[in-house]
Amino acid sequence: MSEPTVATRVVVQGRVQGVFFRASTQDQARAHGVTGWVRNRADGAVEAWLEGPRQAVDAVTDWIAGGGPRHAAVDRIDTEDVDPAGHQGFSVRHDAR
Repeated sequence: MSEPTVATRVVVQGRVQGVFFRASTQDQARAHGVTGWVRNRADGAVEAWLEGPRQAVDAVTDWIAGGGPRHAAVDRIDTEDVDPAGHQGFSVRHDAR
């Protein structure tokens, strides 16, 4: 029996653009079997949608909260549990909002 799929929306603030945050988040998500997307926002934050088993989603969220990639500086992370959207794979989006 497989674990239920959960989804979490994450907004990360700090020095998180221009430091390979999106690519590194994609690497972490894929390593943990998490689907969804990550993108830069117009306000300077990074937003991610993470879907998968709770333990996998939490592992990626914990990595983000722990500071993300080496040159990033995470000042704040906001998370929100949301309904899974059925994403396939994990993508870096280029549609900042």
